[in-house]
Amino acid sequence: MLKVLIPTDGSAHALLAAQHALLLVSKGLHARFVVANVQDPATLYEVVVAHDAEVLERVRQAAGTDLMSQVVATLRDGGQEVETEVATGDPARLLVEILEGHRCHAVIMAASGLGEASIGSVASDMLELSPVPVTLVKPPTPDDGSD
Repeated sequence: MLKVLIPTDGSAHALLAAQHALLLVSKGLHARFVVANVQDPATLYEVVVAHDAEVLERVRQAAGTDLMSQVVATLRDGGQEVETEVATGDPARLLVEILEGHRCHAVIMAASGLGEASIGSVASDMLELSPVPVTLVKPPTPDDGSD
């Protein structure tokens, strides 16, 4: 059975990756999923105000879990097995570490960017760094015929 990483930032666009994964499952793909979120490292201000690395880590874990909740719920509602992981640091490098640690065979992620011709920096970095195939899910365009 394949294991597929689905990175998410909590956006509606990122949810499209989970919906695409469920479409593939409905067409016969046998897979388990790892949903991941990578948080930014603490800012100097946060470190000065919090005074406690454990507090900052708990806040980051809670934020990551919250941002993953829709994707996790979508996959579980679709009857899929889901593991989760929150990390802090450089997104693409940590996502590669997560996929290697979970022994994932593929990545399905949003191709978010600022325009139709661009993809997001994390998606671009994943295309370069990932040792496994990466599927980028584009948002639907207004004239694509879907409702």
